[in-house]
Amino acid sequence: MSIHKLFYPKGVVVAGSASPGKLGQVLLERLLKAGFPSVFALNPKAIGWGAAPGFVSARQIEAPLDLAVIVSPASTVADVLADCGEAGVRAAIIISSGFGEAGNAEGERQLQEVAARYGISYTGPNCAGLINTGNNLLASLEAAPPPGATSLISQSGAVGGVMMDLAEARGLGLAKFVSYGNGSGVGELDLLAYLANDPETKVIAMYLENIKQGREFLALLRQVTAKKPVVVVKSGRTGSGQRATLSHTGALAGSDQVYDAALAQAGAIRVAGIEDMIDLCQAFSSLSPMKSKKLAIITNSGGPAVLTADRADELGLEVGEPSPACREELASFLPSHAGLANPIDLTVEGDAAAYKQALLACLQENGAAVALYVGTPYLPALPIAQAIAEAAAESGKPVATILQVGADIKEAQKYLLQANLPLFLSGERAVQALAYLARYQESRPAAAEPLPQKGKIGPGALLEPEAMELLKLNGMPTPPFTLAKSLEEAIAAGAGLTYPLAAKVVSPEILHKSGQGGVILNTKDEAQLTEAFRNLIQLPGALGVLLYPMLKGDFELILGLSRDRQFGPVVACGLGGIYTEILRDVALRIAPVSQEEAETMLRQLRAYPILSGARGKQPVDLQALARLISNFSQLPFLYPDLQEADINPLFVSGDEFMAVDARIIGMAI
Repeated sequence: MSIHKLFYPKGVVVAGSASPGKLGQVLLERLLKAGFPSVFALNPKAIGWGAAPGFVSARQIEAPLDLAVIVSPASTVADVLADCGEAGVRAAIIISSGFGEAGNAEGERQLQEVAARYGISYTGPNCAGLINTGNNLLASLEAAPPPGATSLISQSGAVGGVMMDLAEARGLGLAKFVSYGNGSGVGELDLLAYLANDPETKVIAMYLENIKQGREFLALLRQVTAKKPVVVVKSGRTGSGQRATLSHTGALAGSDQVYDAALAQAGAIRVAGIEDMIDLCQAFSSLSPMKSKKLAIITNSGGPAVLTADRADELGLEVGEPSPACREELASFLPSHAGLANPIDLTVEGDAAAYKQALLACLQENGAAVALYVGTPYLPALPIAQAIAEAAAESGKPVATILQVGADIKEAQKYLLQANLPLFLSGERAVQALAYLARYQESRPAAAEPLPQKGKIGPGALLEPEAMELLKLNGMPTPPFTLAKSLEEAIAAGAGLTYPLAAKVVSPEILHKSGQGGVILNTKDEAQLTEAFRNLIQLPGALGVLLYPMLKGDFELILGLSRDRQFGPVVACGLGGIYTEILRDVALRIAPVSQEEAETMLRQLRAYPILSGARGKQPVDLQALARLISNFSQLPFLYPDLQEADINPLFVSGDEFMAVDARIIGMAI
């Protein structure tokens, strides 16, 4: 694919009306004003604009031509694309709408056919264009951002435009912006792979509404996040948001919890909205890596600093007291009434020299600092900004700055941005960005090894004895059990097992046995077993009665497997038994998971403190439990027709585990 020519064309032709006020004319004007040297107009009347001459056909243009920007009516786009293909164009931006998003799937299919015929890489249709600040390429109707090290991929052109507008106000520069709209040509995978190797891109920002190739996207994302950070806004968090996504893009969004898990596993950072995305892109593009979670807060105002410290603590950053040596150094130049406990409160007397000295002293033993300055309208803030920039440069460590109020506040803020130091709107926002900066340094996801297939399950639900045998075959802990098809077999089994027993009906018509009277517990002798068997064997579709010895555990967990439409097999673990649906204490991951990922799932549970031995209870062997979860998560790859599976409950006591009930459903493939 000629993706490189989308960003670095030698010549650009704009196809669409060049009459004043029309989209074609606006694009021509923007390209010329941005300084792109070789621009041409293409329309039925051969009308040009400014230095861009007009032509009826792209084949008439004798200069090198790589990129077509198309804003003509939907009914003409395929013919325009073919004409450009004949002229040697190998990249196109189709801004025109009226295709798949409007129910015109056939029109979109025609675009794909023409593009394939001529080897054209295109974005869109129904997109907002493309910007490359390093090449003076402004082929978009959205706001023109300042140059920088962040590149933005956006499924929605309008959202991309809002971010670029806000980014300019906040001093965040962009290297590249691309909106891919319906994505029938170049999509998020192609663009992500390209930007991963783009030397001008230090941080990748993405706005997504849906992902068409979930597992392929995650595999690529794992590779990209090992090189550079990827910050994602994924819309459709709520039911109403998901309905809006459906009407806007024609594609139903997957479960939001699954997206959360998938993006985190792949090493991406998901944030709630555009403001948070700008914060993180500023931090990653401007600050040096944060190698320690220890944080110093330097301030001249107590209240905002306390709020900053509280938020830092919530996010897992360490706002600890300075060492005796650091306190002694601080006390040597600060007034006696200054606060030295961290936050370091310089008081209203804190001047530029105090800020610089305090930052340098504290950064010797901390991984980062927040410099918080709230001035007065009659004193200059520029000296403070200069001192903060000097301290950050000398220390080589990340310094997040909040600079508010001052006689020259705009000039001071501009100075910091020119010094490549990000400005944040509050201390809370600053420490959130630093927390993500620290988290990104902690780990890099590893690619999973392919698993050999063992067989097939077949369509429909397995009977419980079959499900338990499959679990046992794959190393899951299962209790001894016997399937009794007659009363005589039940009595003989009872003699071989240890009373009391649990008796369960085996019936293809009864999937949830507990709610339909299909389970009888604590049968203590032959007489009770006889009564239980006679009651159960009369239930609809009963093929027999499954007998287990009664078991118990300190805790009951649930392990589950299902298939997400975007990402395929998903594994869940959480609090099990009768509380599963009520408490919803469940962690999700895209399957399969490693033992380390499974341990992370367990730590994510609200019940984790209980599992780890709170209030004197015996702690669970979390490593052994994580291995079990990891093994369970492999089942959909060992049996590729597995649709759903759950173990509920899984009894847990210390290092002993037992699958007490299982449900496995296969699908037709």
